[in-house]
Amino acid sequence: MTREELSLEEYSFSRVINTSEKNFSSKDQPSDVDLAACFYSFFQREHFLPPTEEPEPLKTPEEHRRQALDKSLLKLSYLETAGKEHIAEYLRHQYRRNFQANTIRGSYTALSCFFRFLKERGRGGIKEIAKTDLEAFVEHAQDKGIKISTVKLRLAQLKAFLRFIIDKGDISEAVFPWNLTLKMPEPLPRAMDPEDVDKLLAVKGSVRDRAMVLLLLRTGMRIGELLRTTVIDVNMEEQKILIYEGEKNQRGRVVYFSDDSKAALEAWIKERKQWHELIFYGLKGRPLSYQAARMMFVKYLDKAGLSHKGYTLHCLRHTYATDLINARIPLECLEKLMGHSRLGVTRRYAMLTDKTREEEYFKAMAIIERRERDGNDECDRELPAVSEKTELFPSHPQELHEHPETLCALGECAD
Repeated sequence: MTREELSLEEYSFSRVINTSEKNFSSKDQPSDVDLAACFYSFFQREHFLPPTEEPEPLKTPEEHRRQALDKSLLKLSYLETAGKEHIAEYLRHQYRRNFQANTIRGSYTALSCFFRFLKERGRGGIKEIAKTDLEAFVEHAQDKGIKISTVKLRLAQLKAFLRFIIDKGDISEAVFPWNLTLKMPEPLPRAMDPEDVDKLLAVKGSVRDRAMVLLLLRTGMRIGELLRTTVIDVNMEEQKILIYEGEKNQRGRVVYFSDDSKAALEAWIKERKQWHELIFYGLKGRPLSYQAARMMFVKYLDKAGLSHKGYTLHCLRHTYATDLINARIPLECLEKLMGHSRLGVTRRYAMLTDKTREEEYFKAMAIIERRERDGNDECDRELPAVSEKTELFPSHPQELHEHPETLCALGECAD
């Protein structure tokens, strides 16, 4: 118990004693007062602090997966639609294949929505599914205003389910929507402006919040990865964090943090409760929720005067990658630090900092502006016409078979 907690408990106990002395009188109380009962009533008062509860043990990934399966099957039991047994079998199939808990939950959500939609269309069972049902389901989701990324994810989950029951022989392969695909936009990564980063770091927030913001900005970790980081995952001497399993693709990696984030983390370690396993924790040592982390960042942006910019926690990861590319880090190295599965994903950040393209553009614009300023804007805007009478190859009196070396060059020689 710390000194502050001890003094607070002494203060609370003294308030209990003082309040009880005012209400206790020997005239209106029997002489044989049960002291045990009196002390029990003291401890039941609202202003008396209860003893500190033991932190809850962290769940393993296997326990998270089992919990996701059990909850999905429980929800499925209340679903009033045909074909529930196929959904249950598919969810257990995912669990056996070691799919992540989020994947199991997402599959249940997509399949339950699809089967409710089939019920509205009057389909009696899984054998009545037609290819047009999937197309109608995609249109229905788009009409409801669901994000195109979510619609594409649900379509992929439905295709995986259909492939599973087709392989079992429950439905015909003709139902599978081979040509049903969604074109996704390819937006640029949203990085913060350097001036906005300075404003964000100038905010005087709590020690914990500053440590979270700086670690996200200097390591490029996803918020889910940071919230699952334990004390033993952090190596303060070598300034690195071990991510044993990536949040998105289950690929482990090592990330490093800078001197300023190390100072912020050391300040938080001095204040945090040492018996919790997680670096950043919630009530009773539970993992801090994403909603709590997002609200922390929203308040941080509000203090920095950046609420109107629309930044999110994931923008800190984009800013990390952009800053490293500006510092001329190789793309292959950045790919490993970010935990990307493909180098093409990492190349998107290079589009934000393509100095060669930028220099060529401004060089060309300088020529155009100088020409317009000097009044010499005459230039050939049409390609020179090709004379129809011009022969591309001059005629030759000899036949082609008289030049075997030419035939060999054209690839017509025998081996």
